[in-house]
Amino acid sequence: MKTHGIGRNEPCPCGSGKKFKHCCLGKENSTTSGHGAAGISETLRSALEGRQFNSLEEAQAFIDQITQQQNRRQLDEFHGLSPEQIHQILNFPFASPGLVRFPEVLVANPVAPILTLFERLKDAIGEQGLKPTAKGNLPRNFCREAALVYWGEQRYQERTRYGGINREEDFDDLHVTRLVAELAGLIRKYKGRFILSRDCRRLLAGDSMAAIYPRLFRAYVEQFNWAYRDGYPELRFMQSAFLFTLYLLTRYGDAWRPQVIYEDAFLGAFPRLLDEVPPSQVISPAETVRRAYTWRSLVHFAGFLGLAEVEPVSDELLCNEYRVKALPLLGQIVQFQLPK
Repeated sequence: MKTHGIGRNEPCPCGSGKKFKHCCLGKENSTTSGHGAAGISETLRSALEGRQFNSLEEAQAFIDQITQQQNRRQLDEFHGLSPEQIHQILNFPFASPGLVRFPEVLVANPVAPILTLFERLKDAIGEQGLKPTAKGNLPRNFCREAALVYWGEQRYQERTRYGGINREEDFDDLHVTRLVAELAGLIRKYKGRFILSRDCRRLLAGDSMAAIYPRLFRAYVEQFNWAYRDGYPELRFMQSAFLFTLYLLTRYGDAWRPQVIYEDAFLGAFPRLLDEVPPSQVISPAETVRRAYTWRSLVHFAGFLGLAEVEPVSDELLCNEYRVKALPLLGQIVQFQLPK
């Protein structure tokens, strides 16, 4: 009997957390169905064995009940979350108050690299505004001064040894901060100058950075394209699953752990992401996902937004190994409502 009662927009019964239309719809015979599509089929077969129903509606109601029970069951591959909760995390991260909450104003003044740069940008704009370059970017001298303060003298010399900061894009963290601030509606161009928006000035006059940070956070996860910062494939799903990464940091970030712990957890939860990686003769799909995840979700997201410390394990120039530990800001910006 077909489970035709599963809606296209409902959680897929395989347990991936994705919508049915984006997962197992049309792939019922796939041998790579991920989280137990075969498992739920076996569960249904066992539950239906020996049962008789008086109508198709009665049978479908029974199947729906079994499917709902499976979707509410905590799974090891989701580290204590159910497929139903994963569905919320992936599709309704800011509209699931029973699962997670995001305060609009933090209880304490936040500290984060993105805020350090935003404050420099805010001060440079001031009351008079800041004149952009002919290409519409931040002026070179400001970028250099901001980099020197942000990195410190020694690191500045190291980072500019093989090429100085001659344009905004040469200082990537500042460039991204400016883009995100614009997306968040905090700064804009007016009469040929960067200015602080009226909304930004209102927030600064009130709760200041405790209210500014949630705006930057939401613009970073919802509007800014994470793939813009690296050369890896788009893999938009990785950004859509930002809340699962924050859940992992909440659960395991109390102590320093190698980044591979988080890579393993993410790949274990969403193995089908490997199918979205374009073929390459140089690097495997798994290694592509691992590297992209570490850069996008850990270094450039959790680290840059001050949610975790993400440190290389050595001083080698091309070190690709990191250790990760959550910071107090994580618990301020994202509050999971989960039973103990």
